[in-house]
Amino acid sequence: MRPGGRHRRFLLAAHDYIREHNTLDREQWDHLPLGALNGWEIVDSAARLCVMNLYLHGIGANGGGTGGVTPPLRSPIRLADSLAADPGDRFDIVLTNSPFGKKSSATFVNGEGEAKRESQVIVRDDFWTSTSNKQLNFVQHIKTILKIRGRAAVVVPDNVLFEGGASETVRRKLLHESEVHTLLRLPTGIFYAQGVKANALFFDRKPASETPWTKQLWIYDLPTNRDFSLKQNPLSRADLDEFVACYHPENRHGRQATWSETAPQGRWRRYGLDELMARDKVNLDIFWLRHESLEDSANLPEPVVLAAELVEDLQAALEQFAAITENIGE
Repeated sequence: MRPGGRHRRFLLAAHDYIREHNTLDREQWDHLPLGALNGWEIVDSAARLCVMNLYLHGIGANGGGTGGVTPPLRSPIRLADSLAADPGDRFDIVLTNSPFGKKSSATFVNGEGEAKRESQVIVRDDFWTSTSNKQLNFVQHIKTILKIRGRAAVVVPDNVLFEGGASETVRRKLLHESEVHTLLRLPTGIFYAQGVKANALFFDRKPASETPWTKQLWIYDLPTNRDFSLKQNPLSRADLDEFVACYHPENRHGRQATWSETAPQGRWRRYGLDELMARDKVNLDIFWLRHESLEDSANLPEPVVLAAELVEDLQAALEQFAAITENIGE
């Protein structure tokens, strides 16, 4: 897991969910705070804050052990660049969001004593392709650290779904070697900068196979024709209730689409592998709902909502221009 920033709550939420939804024996109770959870953080101050927060919730702290044996203290957070190399560890479940910003970079001092940054291509034998795109590298890293039949839920921005080149290579390989079964389209500004669209991608790692493991991808469109904002109308757990019901976690084979030719506004739709592979560059950036505001001007949001959306879009555009300028300078 990647615990940095507000997303350290991934670990706390996972810990609390396991406690509340499972009957654990004594050994499992000891293992949960001491060995079940792991995270990586590259920023020293963020790692310290995360470790302290987890300790305050009893995670990583001494739990007393079993049989009179007191286990040693263990930090659940490792201070390291998780993309630097294959850590060797394999996990049953990975929950994370790939970092905002497309390029990995390194800072160095040139002969004139000036600090410079240059794009850093990550080259690893366990990766499908070498690229400086951090988001693609995190998807490949997650594939590596999953156990066979391990499960992952990773938040990615839209570019991971539609760009060509290395992005297309990663999508093709992921569809073949893993079962990519669910895509949740999220509102802007939830995990990344305001105006940046995000998605939660769910997949299971599978053994080697000559034929693709992915047979069908189920997509849930949460934001279309809904207004979310960080302050005025933040996303709540209740907003995800329909998605959870559609996900059908007790048996994914029992899923039922809410979209059909006679129900075109349904938010839950299935796409077969043949349909996905036939799309240009295996583009997974798929939409089918019609925007109500485009059909009837009377349905336009309130001016304050439109103004907030405009501000978000402008801020996102400025950040993208800044990134382009930085890359030109490199």
